[in-house]
Amino acid sequence: MGDFMQLIEKSLSGLKLAEPINSRNLSMFPIAGEGSRQPDYLLLDQAISLRCVHVTEVSESGSVPELKFINESDRRIFLMDGEELVGAKQNRVLNLSILVPAGKTIVIPVSCVERGRWGYQSREFTSSQSAHYAEARAMRHEQVSASLKETGLRNSNQSELWEMNDLKASRMRVHSPTSAMDAMYETHTGDIEEFVRAFTAREDQVGALFAIDGKIVGFDVFDCTATLRYLLPKLARSYALDAIESSFSKNQGDPALGSPTLAEAGEFLRSVVEARAETFPAVGEGVDVRLTGPAVTAAALVAEERLVHMSAFHLVEGSDTGAGLPGSRLNRPSMRARGSGAGR
Repeated sequence: MGDFMQLIEKSLSGLKLAEPINSRNLSMFPIAGEGSRQPDYLLLDQAISLRCVHVTEVSESGSVPELKFINESDRRIFLMDGEELVGAKQNRVLNLSILVPAGKTIVIPVSCVERGRWGYQSREFTSSQSAHYAEARAMRHEQVSASLKETGLRNSNQSELWEMNDLKASRMRVHSPTSAMDAMYETHTGDIEEFVRAFTAREDQVGALFAIDGKIVGFDVFDCTATLRYLLPKLARSYALDAIESSFSKNQGDPALGSPTLAEAGEFLRSVVEARAETFPAVGEGVDVRLTGPAVTAAALVAEERLVHMSAFHLVEGSDTGAGLPGSRLNRPSMRARGSGAGR
């Protein structure tokens, strides 16, 4: 484990934070690094577009917390934690980042983001341009890490995620007959895309750290600039949804809050290195590193002696949600079912 943490520490220490880009109550700190090489993998959207993968239910009857991923290409495929797959019996999001080996079929752990549907819409899944919103990603990080430690499985607490989704939709005045997460993105697409246009990638950018209402929420770092550039819009939409929700809970006359300082952003990056780490075999290739600390929950995918992807979220000790997401009025559900693979 020490070798993996040394690799992560070395990777993070080589990064440089740039001054933030601000759009309304959402800020992005570009994270620059030496990731200019071309990725040696396909991304999920690319692979689906090339029709070299098939993502299906694991069987005709299906199973909520898992899907079958068939990679028919001669290249590995990178799947980012939180990416959404839509179709089949119900929409799902990925529980963690995965590097799928070339020419292999694997079962991938997922969570449901469409509570009210369990019937075939299509035989195969396609990818969405949205991802699990940051608040839910943070909670799911904690749940999957706990599940790995306690049971060896990468399960979320499905009932908690459903409850969070329902409460968020209610606060954002969104209705969906199937309680689909997508409905929140569709309802607020105009505001969301305004944020996406504001956050363009720098040439040397390999990651992004986001803050809402002046408070750090989380970051993602990749091994290549090309990967960041492709996935940044999905990440921006994820944080934008939470930023828009936060604005619903504020008075119209509240002044806009500034972004954190570069020093504060840098301190959060350092807190990840100081977190307690545990390692597990990855679902596909590589090693799954889970990191937990008093103020952070993080996960890293390490393969071939490089950090392929890391995502981390700031936690506020004693907060209702556990995650430092401003404006949330969620009373966190009990954790008595933590680690369980909830059914539909």
